[in-house]
Amino acid sequence: MFGPRPPESQAAALRADLAACRASLRNGSKTFLAASLLLPRGVHEPACALYAFCRLADDAVDDNGGRRDAVERLRERLRMAYAGTPQDDPADRALAVVVAQHHMPAALFDALLEGFEWDLQGRRYDSLAALHEYAARVAGTVGAMMALLMGVRSAEGLARACDLGVAMQLSNIARDVGEDARMGRLYLPRGWMIEAGIDPDAWLARPVFSPALGSVVQRVLDAAEVLYARVDAGVARLPLACRPGINAARFMYAAIGHEVARRGLDSVSARARVSGTRKAWLLLRAVGQLAPSASALAAPPLAANRFLVDAVLAAAPRAEAPVRRGLAGRVVWTAELFARLEARDRANRAPRAPGPDLAT
Repeated sequence: MFGPRPPESQAAALRADLAACRASLRNGSKTFLAASLLLPRGVHEPACALYAFCRLADDAVDDNGGRRDAVERLRERLRMAYAGTPQDDPADRALAVVVAQHHMPAALFDALLEGFEWDLQGRRYDSLAALHEYAARVAGTVGAMMALLMGVRSAEGLARACDLGVAMQLSNIARDVGEDARMGRLYLPRGWMIEAGIDPDAWLARPVFSPALGSVVQRVLDAAEVLYARVDAGVARLPLACRPGINAARFMYAAIGHEVARRGLDSVSARARVSGTRKAWLLLRAVGQLAPSASALAAPPLAANRFLVDAVLAAAPRAEAPVRRGLAGRVVWTAELFARLEARDRANRAPRAPGPDLAT
């Protein structure tokens, strides 16, 4: 993966790549960076590599004016990373190491890029279930990736990690209604808009806030809260050192929705932001809440996330099969053990050969 360089040089190169990944996130992923600082180094560093590649992929699609060949180029970059021959970019090189070390199925990245393709197609979503399908691809995938970094491979733990990803995406959608509309994008469920008396196409042509639109935004926030409430169960299954960081991400993204609501649900006229003081308080809360309830652990995966959970379970590294002895094998093994023990006892009881008298 790093060519003929010695292990010390490989480690130094990886550290440099990870540092470049962290630097690339300072402008566009401040909430993630703040939460990730509470993760242990063994999770924080590969998480930065994952987020850096996801950010790179998102920017590559946007910066190419919505050209669909941008996604194909990203697929090729992923293929090369999984083959252990990444492109000469810190994010690609770091990603190649992370996916190999953590047995991360390529299906997760395939789903992420499919979500980007849906953006390029200008796809709209008629129902919450359809919106979940989109959020599963662009955010549920990241939840599954983070779970793998923390060593979580159980169906229940993966389901809750994907729930968190979708909840965070719904919070973002509620915050970015106006910003998305000005780019010609609409993520609010069209069926909900019609129920509120809003023509989605006419509104998108001239996006303005109204109490009716606020009611739709509130429904999106309510859907996010349903999923946030299930995340406690997944956090309870994480290693203790990982819980503050995941709690921080959960609290800070949920706070985005709370801020939208505090501003009267108008996310068209202005973009809600969580203050630095509020984030600091949420970080302290995340550190203090280390033993959450596990009551919702057995809840099935969100339907839109099931394929992600199945993909990870199918790709789980197989443990070496234990040696199984039949009855005859166990008898022989036991007899050999007793023979070795008896030989050792005879050796211990045997008289010692005379030697020089060290006292003289």
